[in-house]
Amino acid sequence: MGLGAIDLNLLVALEALLEEQNVTHAGVRLSTSQSAMSGSLARLRRHFNDELLIRVGREYELTPLAERLLPVVQASLHKAEEALSLTRHFDPSRSRQRFSVVMSDYVMTVFVEPLLRVIAQEAPGVRIDVHPIVDGQLETETHLRCHDLMVVPLGYQLPGVSEAVMHDRFVCIVDPDHPRLVDGRLSLTDLAQMPHAASAIGKSLTPTDRQLETLGIVPRVQVSTPGFSVLPFLVAGTELVALVPERLARRYEGFARCAVVPTPFPDVPLVEAMYWHHNRHSDPAHRWLRETVRRVGASLDEPVIAGADASHGEHAFPELTAAP
Repeated sequence: MGLGAIDLNLLVALEALLEEQNVTHAGVRLSTSQSAMSGSLARLRRHFNDELLIRVGREYELTPLAERLLPVVQASLHKAEEALSLTRHFDPSRSRQRFSVVMSDYVMTVFVEPLLRVIAQEAPGVRIDVHPIVDGQLETETHLRCHDLMVVPLGYQLPGVSEAVMHDRFVCIVDPDHPRLVDGRLSLTDLAQMPHAASAIGKSLTPTDRQLETLGIVPRVQVSTPGFSVLPFLVAGTELVALVPERLARRYEGFARCAVVPTPFPDVPLVEAMYWHHNRHSDPAHRWLRETVRRVGASLDEPVIAGADASHGEHAFPELTAAP
Protein backbone atom coordinates (compact mmCIF):
# COMPACT_ATOMS: atom_id res chain seq x y z
CA MET A 1 0.00 0.00 0.00
CA GLY A 2 1.42 3.40 -1.00
CA LEU A 3 1.71 6.33 1.40
CA GLY A 4 -1.00 8.21 -0.47
CA ALA A 5 -3.56 5.58 0.45
CA ILE A 6 -3.42 6.18 4.22
CA ASP A 7 -3.70 9.13 6.59
CA LEU A 8 -0.17 9.73 7.85
CA ASN A 9 -1.61 11.43 10.95
CA LEU A 10 -2.38 7.89 12.08
CA LEU A 11 1.36 7.40 12.64
CA VAL A 12 1.27 10.13 15.29
CA ALA A 13 -1.70 8.44 16.94
CA LEU A 14 0.02 5.06 16.66
CA GLU A 15 3.15 6.32 18.41
CA ALA A 16 1.11 7.86 21.25
CA LEU A 17 -0.98 4.71 21.69
CA LEU A 18 2.02 2.39 21.73
CA GLU A 19 4.08 4.59 24.06
CA GLU A 20 1.24 5.35 26.50
CA GLN A 21 -0.41 1.91 26.22
CA ASN A 22 -3.62 3.67 27.15
CA VAL A 23 -6.28 5.22 24.89
CA THR A 24 -7.21 7.97 27.37
CA HIS A 25 -3.62 8.97 28.08
CA ALA A 26 -2.80 8.99 24.35
CA GLY A 27 -5.78 11.27 23.74
CA VAL A 28 -4.67 13.69 26.47
CA ARG A 29 -1.16 13.74 25.03
CA LEU A 30 -2.48 14.64 21.57
CA SER A 31 -5.27 16.92 22.87
CA THR A 32 -7.79 14.55 21.30
CA SER A 33 -11.02 13.13 22.75
CA GLN A 34 -11.10 9.54 23.95
CA SER A 35 -13.68 8.65 21.31
CA ALA A 36 -11.52 10.08 18.51
CA MET A 37 -8.52 8.18 19.86
CA SER A 38 -10.56 4.98 20.00
CA GLY A 39 -11.55 5.57 16.36
CA SER A 40 -7.88 5.93 15.39
CA LEU A 41 -7.05 2.70 17.22
CA ALA A 42 -9.86 0.91 15.37
CA ARG A 43 -8.53 2.12 11.99
CA LEU A 44 -5.02 1.06 12.92
CA ARG A 45 -6.23 -2.37 14.00
CA ARG A 46 -7.95 -2.83 10.65
CA HIS A 47 -4.88 -1.66 8.75
CA PHE A 48 -2.47 -4.00 10.55
CA ASN A 49 -5.02 -6.77 11.11
CA ASP A 50 -3.77 -6.91 14.70
CA GLU A 51 -5.16 -5.81 18.07
CA LEU A 52 -1.97 -3.78 18.83
CA LEU A 53 -3.19 -3.19 22.43
CA ILE A 54 -4.70 -6.02 24.43
CA ARG A 55 -6.26 -5.71 27.87
CA VAL A 56 -4.58 -7.65 30.67
CA GLY A 57 -6.45 -7.08 33.90
CA ARG A 58 -6.93 -3.32 34.23
CA GLU A 59 -3.97 -2.45 32.00
CA TYR A 60 -3.13 -2.75 28.31
CA GLU A 61 -0.12 -4.53 26.86
CA LEU A 62 1.44 -4.38 23.40
CA THR A 63 1.02 -7.31 21.07
CA PRO A 64 4.23 -8.79 19.59
CA LEU A 65 3.57 -6.87 16.36
CA ALA A 66 3.08 -3.62 18.29
CA GLU A 67 6.40 -4.16 20.07
CA ARG A 68 8.12 -4.46 16.69
CA LEU A 69 6.25 -1.45 15.33
CA LEU A 70 7.11 0.96 18.15
CA PRO A 71 10.82 1.62 17.41
CA VAL A 72 10.10 1.81 13.67
CA VAL A 73 7.31 4.36 14.15
CA GLN A 74 9.43 6.39 16.59
CA ALA A 75 12.33 6.52 14.13
CA SER A 76 10.03 7.36 11.20
CA LEU A 77 8.37 10.27 13.00
CA HIS A 78 11.74 11.50 14.20
CA LYS A 79 12.98 11.63 10.61
CA ALA A 80 9.77 13.28 9.41
CA GLU A 81 9.99 15.99 12.08
CA GLU A 82 13.65 16.47 11.24
CA ALA A 83 12.85 16.90 7.54
CA LEU A 84 10.02 19.38 8.18
CA SER A 85 12.09 21.47 10.60
CA LEU A 86 15.21 21.78 8.46
CA THR A 87 16.00 25.34 7.46
CA ARG A 88 19.15 27.30 6.78
CA HIS A 89 18.84 28.74 10.30
CA PHE A 90 17.96 27.17 13.64
CA ASP A 91 15.99 29.07 16.27
CA PRO A 92 16.06 26.97 19.46
CA SER A 93 13.43 29.13 21.18
CA ARG A 94 10.86 28.24 18.49
CA SER A 95 12.06 24.81 17.41
CA ARG A 96 10.23 21.55 18.06
CA GLN A 97 13.22 19.49 16.98
CA ARG A 98 13.59 16.00 18.41
CA PHE A 99 17.11 14.76 19.08
CA SER A 100 18.21 11.19 19.76
CA VAL A 101 21.18 10.76 22.13
CA VAL A 102 22.85 7.55 23.31
CA MET A 103 24.67 7.57 26.64
CA SER A 104 25.68 5.30 29.49
CA ASP A 105 23.73 5.13 32.73
CA TYR A 106 26.62 7.02 34.36
CA VAL A 107 26.27 9.96 31.97
CA MET A 108 22.49 9.90 32.38
CA THR A 109 22.98 10.18 36.14
CA VAL A 110 25.40 13.11 36.22
CA PHE A 111 24.82 14.95 32.92
CA VAL A 112 21.19 14.80 31.82
CA GLU A 113 19.76 16.90 34.65
CA PRO A 114 21.87 20.03 33.94
CA LEU A 115 21.40 19.48 30.19
CA LEU A 116 17.61 19.45 30.53
CA ARG A 117 17.68 22.61 32.65
CA VAL A 118 19.49 24.49 29.89
CA ILE A 119 17.18 23.12 27.20
CA ALA A 120 14.09 24.06 29.22
CA GLN A 121 15.32 27.66 29.39
CA GLU A 122 16.57 28.06 25.82
CA ALA A 123 14.52 25.60 23.77
CA PRO A 124 11.34 24.56 25.61
CA GLY A 125 9.90 22.89 22.49
CA VAL A 126 12.94 20.70 21.87
CA ARG A 127 12.71 17.05 22.87
CA ILE A 128 15.63 14.81 23.82
CA ASP A 129 15.20 11.05 23.48
CA VAL A 130 17.87 9.39 25.64
CA HIS A 131 18.80 5.79 24.81
CA PRO A 132 21.05 3.40 26.78
CA ILE A 133 24.14 1.82 25.29
CA VAL A 134 23.46 -1.71 24.06
CA ASP A 135 25.76 -4.50 22.92
CA GLY A 136 27.52 -3.79 19.66
CA GLN A 137 26.96 -0.02 19.61
CA LEU A 138 30.57 0.79 20.44
CA GLU A 139 32.07 -1.39 17.75
CA THR A 140 30.44 -0.06 14.55
CA GLU A 141 29.34 3.24 13.02
CA THR A 142 25.79 2.04 12.39
CA HIS A 143 24.38 3.72 15.48
CA LEU A 144 26.15 6.98 14.70
CA ARG A 145 23.95 7.13 11.62
CA CYS A 146 20.79 6.39 13.60
CA HIS A 147 21.33 8.84 16.47
CA ASP A 148 22.33 12.49 16.70
CA LEU A 149 24.95 12.00 19.39
CA MET A 150 26.59 9.22 21.35
CA VAL A 151 28.16 10.29 24.65
CA VAL A 152 30.57 7.51 25.61
CA PRO A 153 34.10 7.16 26.99
CA LEU A 154 36.99 7.98 24.70
CA GLY A 155 39.03 4.99 23.68
CA TYR A 156 36.40 2.90 21.90
CA GLN A 157 37.67 3.92 18.45
CA LEU A 158 34.25 4.88 17.16
CA PRO A 159 34.37 6.41 13.68
CA GLY A 160 33.01 9.88 13.02
CA VAL A 161 33.89 13.08 14.87
CA SER A 162 34.48 13.26 18.62
CA GLU A 163 34.99 15.92 21.23
CA ALA A 164 35.63 15.54 24.97
CA VAL A 165 32.90 17.05 27.14
CA MET A 166 33.51 15.80 30.70
CA HIS A 167 36.34 14.44 32.84
CA ASP A 168 36.16 12.22 35.90
CA ARG A 169 38.30 9.73 37.76
CA PHE A 170 37.73 6.28 39.15
CA VAL A 171 37.37 5.53 42.86
CA CYS A 172 36.68 2.40 44.89
CA ILE A 173 33.38 1.80 46.65
CA VAL A 174 32.90 -0.75 49.42
CA ASP A 175 30.63 -1.31 52.38
CA PRO A 176 31.59 1.19 55.14
CA ASP A 177 32.18 -1.68 57.58
CA HIS A 178 34.35 -3.71 55.22
CA PRO A 179 37.10 -5.39 57.31
CA ARG A 180 39.78 -4.57 54.72
CA LEU A 181 39.27 -0.82 55.08
CA VAL A 182 42.22 0.62 57.03
CA ASP A 183 42.14 4.38 57.64
CA GLY A 184 39.67 4.70 54.80
CA ARG A 185 41.94 3.02 52.26
CA LEU A 186 42.46 -0.22 50.38
CA SER A 187 45.75 -1.72 49.20
CA LEU A 188 46.67 -3.32 45.88
CA THR A 189 46.69 -6.66 47.69
CA ASP A 190 43.13 -5.98 48.79
CA LEU A 191 42.04 -5.34 45.20
CA ALA A 192 43.72 -8.52 44.05
CA GLN A 193 42.07 -10.68 46.73
CA MET A 194 38.61 -9.11 47.10
CA PRO A 195 35.64 -10.16 44.95
CA HIS A 196 34.67 -7.47 42.45
CA ALA A 197 31.40 -6.07 41.14
CA ALA A 198 32.14 -4.73 37.66
CA SER A 199 30.49 -2.85 34.85
CA ALA A 200 30.83 -4.25 31.33
CA ILE A 201 30.15 -1.79 28.49
CA GLY A 202 31.04 -3.12 25.07
CA LYS A 203 33.96 -5.43 24.44
CA SER A 204 36.80 -3.02 25.22
CA LEU A 205 38.58 -2.85 28.55
CA THR A 206 37.74 0.03 30.84
CA PRO A 207 40.57 2.39 31.92
CA THR A 208 40.67 0.69 35.31
CA ASP A 209 40.82 -2.75 33.67
CA ARG A 210 43.88 -1.62 31.73
CA GLN A 211 45.47 -0.13 34.87
CA LEU A 212 44.94 -3.32 36.87
CA GLU A 213 46.30 -5.37 33.98
CA THR A 214 49.42 -3.19 33.98
CA LEU A 215 49.81 -3.87 37.71
CA GLY A 216 49.46 -7.60 37.14
CA ILE A 217 46.08 -7.81 38.87
CA VAL A 218 43.28 -9.90 37.38
CA PRO A 219 40.07 -8.86 39.20
CA ARG A 220 38.04 -11.72 40.62
CA VAL A 221 34.70 -10.59 39.22
CA GLN A 222 31.83 -12.11 41.15
CA VAL A 223 29.02 -10.10 39.53
CA SER A 224 28.87 -7.89 36.44
CA THR A 225 26.25 -5.37 35.31
CA PRO A 226 25.68 -3.46 32.04
CA GLY A 227 26.21 -0.13 33.81
CA PHE A 228 27.63 1.62 36.87
CA SER A 229 24.49 2.88 38.61
CA VAL A 230 23.55 -0.34 40.38
CA LEU A 231 27.06 -1.07 41.70
CA PRO A 232 26.78 1.06 44.90
CA PHE A 233 23.78 -1.04 45.94
CA LEU A 234 25.58 -4.31 45.17
CA VAL A 235 28.56 -3.59 47.42
CA ALA A 236 26.38 -2.57 50.37
CA GLY A 237 26.46 -5.25 53.04
CA THR A 238 28.84 -7.49 51.06
CA GLU A 239 32.56 -8.18 50.71
CA LEU A 240 32.52 -6.77 47.16
CA VAL A 241 34.52 -3.86 45.83
CA ALA A 242 33.70 -1.86 42.70
CA LEU A 243 35.60 0.73 40.68
CA VAL A 244 33.28 3.51 39.53
CA PRO A 245 33.49 7.16 38.36
CA GLU A 246 33.72 9.52 41.30
CA ARG A 247 30.89 11.84 40.21
CA LEU A 248 28.49 8.89 40.23
CA ALA A 249 29.85 7.53 43.51
CA ARG A 250 29.33 10.87 45.25
CA ARG A 251 25.75 11.02 43.98
CA TYR A 252 24.91 7.68 45.58
CA GLU A 253 27.06 8.10 48.69
CA GLY A 254 24.25 9.72 50.65
CA PHE A 255 21.61 7.03 50.27
CA ALA A 256 23.43 3.84 49.24
CA ARG A 257 25.40 2.14 51.97
CA CYS A 258 28.84 2.53 50.48
CA ALA A 259 32.12 4.20 51.33
CA VAL A 260 33.99 6.08 48.60
CA VAL A 261 37.75 5.58 48.88
CA PRO A 262 40.67 6.44 46.58
CA THR A 263 42.22 3.79 44.38
CA PRO A 264 45.57 2.38 45.62
CA PHE A 265 47.23 3.51 42.37
CA PRO A 266 47.55 6.84 40.53
CA ASP A 267 44.31 8.44 39.35
CA VAL A 268 42.77 6.75 36.33
CA PRO A 269 40.95 9.31 34.20
CA LEU A 270 37.61 8.82 32.54
CA VAL A 271 37.04 11.13 29.57
CA GLU A 272 33.48 11.21 28.24
CA ALA A 273 33.11 12.48 24.69
CA MET A 274 30.29 13.18 22.28
CA TYR A 275 30.53 11.38 18.94
CA TRP A 276 28.55 12.20 15.82
CA HIS A 277 28.43 11.17 12.19
CA HIS A 278 30.14 13.34 9.60
CA ASN A 279 26.90 13.92 7.71
CA ARG A 280 25.46 15.87 10.67
CA HIS A 281 28.47 18.10 11.16
CA SER A 282 27.18 21.19 9.33
CA ASP A 283 23.50 20.97 10.26
CA PRO A 284 22.50 24.15 12.21
CA ALA A 285 20.30 22.26 14.67
CA HIS A 286 23.02 19.73 15.35
CA ARG A 287 25.57 22.51 15.84
CA TRP A 288 23.28 23.99 18.48
CA LEU A 289 22.96 20.61 20.21
CA ARG A 290 26.72 20.13 20.28
CA GLU A 291 27.29 23.64 21.60
CA THR A 292 24.70 23.06 24.33
CA VAL A 293 26.32 19.78 25.39
CA ARG A 294 29.71 21.49 25.30
CA ARG A 295 28.50 24.33 27.55
CA VAL A 296 26.86 21.96 30.01
CA GLY A 297 30.07 19.97 30.29
CA ALA A 298 32.05 23.15 30.93
CA SER A 299 29.54 24.28 33.58
CA LEU A 300 30.00 21.21 35.77
CA ASP A 301 32.22 21.34 38.82
CA GLU A 302 35.91 21.60 38.14
CA PRO A 303 37.29 18.28 36.87
CA VAL A 304 38.44 16.13 39.77
CA ILE A 305 41.67 15.35 37.89
CA ALA A 306 43.92 18.35 37.87
CA GLY A 307 45.61 18.74 34.51
CA ALA A 308 43.81 15.77 32.99
CA ASP A 309 43.85 17.38 29.56
CA ALA A 310 47.63 17.59 29.58
CA SER A 311 48.38 14.10 30.86
CA HIS A 312 45.52 12.15 29.30
CA GLY A 313 44.58 14.09 26.20
CA GLU A 314 45.31 13.72 22.52
CA HIS A 315 48.41 11.56 22.99
CA ALA A 316 46.49 8.99 25.04
CA PHE A 317 43.37 9.22 22.91
CA PRO A 318 44.47 9.97 19.31
CA GLU A 319 40.91 9.76 17.98
CA LEU A 320 39.94 12.91 19.91
CA THR A 321 39.10 15.59 17.33
CA ALA A 322 38.28 19.09 18.42
CA ALA A 323 35.34 20.44 16.43
CA PRO A 324 33.63 23.81 16.26
